[in-house]
Amino acid sequence: MTDAAQEMGRTGRRIQVVDELAPEGAAAVVELIERAARADGQPAVSEQGRLQLRGGPREGVRHVLVYARGEAGEMLVGYGQLEDTDPVEAPAAELVVHPGFRGRGHGRALGAELLEQSGRRVRVWAHGGHPAARHLAQTLGLTMFRELRQMRRSLTDLELAEPELPEGVSVRTFQPGTDDAAWLEVNAEAFAHHPEQGSLGQRDLDDRKGEAWFDPKGFFLAEKGGRLVGFHWTKVHAEEGLGEVYVLGVRPGAQGGGLGKALTSVGLRHLAAQGLPTAMLYVDADNAAAVSVYERMGFVTHETDLMYRSET
Repeated sequence: MTDAAQEMGRTGRRIQVVDELAPEGAAAVVELIERAARADGQPAVSEQGRLQLRGGPREGVRHVLVYARGEAGEMLVGYGQLEDTDPVEAPAAELVVHPGFRGRGHGRALGAELLEQSGRRVRVWAHGGHPAARHLAQTLGLTMFRELRQMRRSLTDLELAEPELPEGVSVRTFQPGTDDAAWLEVNAEAFAHHPEQGSLGQRDLDDRKGEAWFDPKGFFLAEKGGRLVGFHWTKVHAEEGLGEVYVLGVRPGAQGGGLGKALTSVGLRHLAAQGLPTAMLYVDADNAAAVSVYERMGFVTHETDLMYRSET
């Protein structure tokens, strides 16, 4: 009997860890994520995590697959992704379990494997902050340390004054290819304190440009003296009827002059013009200044994502 067969017979599951998913494996994971999202109300794996399923191996990324017996034989019932690319922070993880196979220990086994793979130094996202995810985190000995808020506001009653740009600043839309390097530079500077966003490279940008939702007409760049000083990248979730303040950043030397607020208005007015009824954005709960700005613009908290970490 093989080791895999022995494990399946002993625990009712088989766990596989790989650095790269074959196309059929990636498709099975996507199907699992989508099935769980229909049950939970949102995907358990972030956009970045879903992009990292395909296109070959990614530096620092590992995939954990959990298989169990189903009606048609062995099937994928759990997936976890570990990303170890931050030079300072512990590896980040996300995980999902098939709705029909929950309550059987697969989530705990998956979480334990992610802990093992990370050297027991890990940060784990729980998107939506569901009670079951909180319970699993406690079972694994993890503590909550970060709260990411999703905020929303109506666009049907949008009343924003004409954006007032700082003197010498103009706004235009992104030109794919031509603006890539300059945008990556300003993004890295604007999010130097936020490695998940600030560390994006050309491959990450190309991934997003290849998505069906990408529209350069909704990607606004602010220039001063021929140099990019800020941007507001919007995103449309067509099926949900949502417009998103996807990423908004201002170069450190250009902060404090109202450019961020003006760029927010530019993007929201664009989304409203598309006939979208609602706008959304994500912001860290402890970023009091940003939360206050968005609340004054009519945004209210819709739901929260929680991140847990090991104490070792």
